[in-house]
Amino acid sequence: MSKVVVVTGAGGVLCSTIAKSFAKEGHKVAVLDLKLEAAEKVAADIHSDGGEVIGLMADVLNKESLEKAKTEINQRFGTCDILINGAGGNHPLGTTSNPYLQEEDLTNTAEGFKTFFDLDPDGIKFVFNLNFIGTLLPTQIFAKDMVGKKGCSILNISSMNAFTPLTKIPAYSGAKAAVSNFTQWLAVHFAKVGIRVNALAPGFFLTEQNRTLLTNSDGSLTQRGQQIIDQTPMGRYGEPEDLISTTLFLCDEKSSFVTGVVIPIDGGFSAYSGV
Repeated sequence: MSKVVVVTGAGGVLCSTIAKSFAKEGHKVAVLDLKLEAAEKVAADIHSDGGEVIGLMADVLNKESLEKAKTEINQRFGTCDILINGAGGNHPLGTTSNPYLQEEDLTNTAEGFKTFFDLDPDGIKFVFNLNFIGTLLPTQIFAKDMVGKKGCSILNISSMNAFTPLTKIPAYSGAKAAVSNFTQWLAVHFAKVGIRVNALAPGFFLTEQNRTLLTNSDGSLTQRGQQIIDQTPMGRYGEPEDLISTTLFLCDEKSSFVTGVVIPIDGGFSAYSGV
């Protein structure tokens, strides 16, 4: 049975793959992204493959923008059945330069060098808002139409660093931990009205946001990139297609008794002790 699927952040590598996978299953897909051009490109790809799709600009931190997108989706496809909260990301202002604080760092005057004490509150707020509020607001807008319907589902995008925080990125790790906690809270809150809520916790996937951090211009791994691979038992980065089967499983009515779970898709990274 065809459903209406709304995907935020769908102009990116991972969520565009998720959007395309739903279209291939015969669902009607609304591709939402802050950049209209990116949303329309993904929509064009889906349309060329015969899928039913609409590409729209939507700011997940702006209720008016989300309401406008919802109105267009309702008019075109009907009410939302499945919501994928894919918008998210990190910011350099919420990131330390080194993984560990050394006493000499306090007198380091190099341009751009940041210790924990130099983290910018605005940068941290940006990361928390984008990941947490950017999950909460779309849920408020689209989940209201799900109440009382059968087979409705919400899938949030957390991260494996919600389980164990990574060095250097306290804001992002904390924000994704909030998404995981919110997923469980929503699963309980919506349990009586037929809406299931789960989350993916991806490990390391090469995207446009992290490519320069993990790989050099010649394609070789940076020091941090190699460190990640060394800590990943499967010895590789994830491919966007690695998310598809778990996504479809969690959103399918065959998983009608599965709610409140956060599933790592990380090649064993979160299970590995390093020894």
